[in-house]
Amino acid sequence: MFLIWLTLLAPLAEGIPEKPRRSALNQLTRTLLRKYDCGVRPVNNWTSITTVYIDLLLQSVLEVDGKTQSITTSIWYRQIWTDEFLVWDPEEFDGINEISLSSDAIWTPDVIISEFVDEGKPVTIPYVYVNSSGMVKNYRPMQVVLACSLEMYAFPFDKQNCSLTFRSWLHSVKEIDLALWRSAEAIANDKRKFMNDGEWELLSIPSSYWLIHQDDADYAQLQFNVLIRRRPLLYVVGLLIPSIFLMLVDVTSFSLPLDSGTRIVFKISILLGYTVFRVNLTDELPHTALRTPLIGVFFAVSMAMLMLSLTKSILVVKLLHHSETEDPRPHQPVRRVRHGCLSGGGLLSLNEIQESPSGLDWLLQELVTLRLALSQEDSESSAHADWLALCSKLDGFLFRFYLVVLISYAGTLLMLWASWSFA
Repeated sequence: MFLIWLTLLAPLAEGIPEKPRRSALNQLTRTLLRKYDCGVRPVNNWTSITTVYIDLLLQSVLEVDGKTQSITTSIWYRQIWTDEFLVWDPEEFDGINEISLSSDAIWTPDVIISEFVDEGKPVTIPYVYVNSSGMVKNYRPMQVVLACSLEMYAFPFDKQNCSLTFRSWLHSVKEIDLALWRSAEAIANDKRKFMNDGEWELLSIPSSYWLIHQDDADYAQLQFNVLIRRRPLLYVVGLLIPSIFLMLVDVTSFSLPLDSGTRIVFKISILLGYTVFRVNLTDELPHTALRTPLIGVFFAVSMAMLMLSLTKSILVVKLLHHSETEDPRPHQPVRRVRHGCLSGGGLLSLNEIQESPSGLDWLLQELVTLRLALSQEDSESSAHADWLALCSKLDGFLFRFYLVVLISYAGTLLMLWASWSFA
């Protein structure tokens, strides 16, 4: 009877679907996280030190702000450490050697960047890789704003040294230690991922490790120094060369006549053009409250030289026309004479006044008048020549001073450019 029932129920049992088995990956994840506490440092012996290995790749320099003394960078940041609670035998789970886990489900080190000011557009990576030996790899692209002491004096031939200092926020070196994942030389010279076609050129990223003593404990610090250099060609072509050309044009205006009003009009036109040039390029110059860049000093001195040149030209014209603004001396009346002679000083000795001069007396009177007029004109011409000689000397002195200042600043900028080129 029992065999009959088995024979009848066998076809029905074959039609019932089997309960699906969990995949090996699912079973492994459940096994690892079933009793995992993400709030406990993952060591079996609490005296063991968790070493966090750090690797850094600089991708680009997005912005350098001299006013806020900050730099915005895009980096690829990697953390590697060993989690003793995430260890398994790959043979028990279909040979799985590595899995991805949620970063929120496991313990992660509290390693921060000391110079961190703000985080840009974040790229959230919610997973980490874990292999069978417990090695955890946390790879994250980051866009960070860092505080940096920027030196803008040599702009646009400046170099910047900004640091990224990694340290544990709470754990001392007895609990969490830091180390380099690659050698210091490999990190310093690695420029593979850097976008090298922008304004900034990456020189190197040297690194250093040291301990700081704070609150009766030692804390590990790992610092990366990002050494970058600005490419100045854009600013040389757009700022320096036009400014120097305007100054050279103003130098050529010294060849115009001293007493010509054209010189003043010409210099005013140059000054207005330079002012418009400076206003349009205000945003191109770095803004810093600590120290004025050398190029800003150059522009300020250039503007002052243009103003001095214009003021000097106005002064020269004023001096040359000084005699014309004075009241002319009144002419003494010439009396008619019958018999007279001219003294050495041009004075007429009068002997006799007649109401009706003869032709000879009239001619003598006209000659005396002409003599006085020529003497006065010679006196005015001599004074004008003296003023002209004085103004010429002043113009020559200012012209030499102008050239010395212009050559000094242009030479300084060329030396900076040369030192940048051969650095």
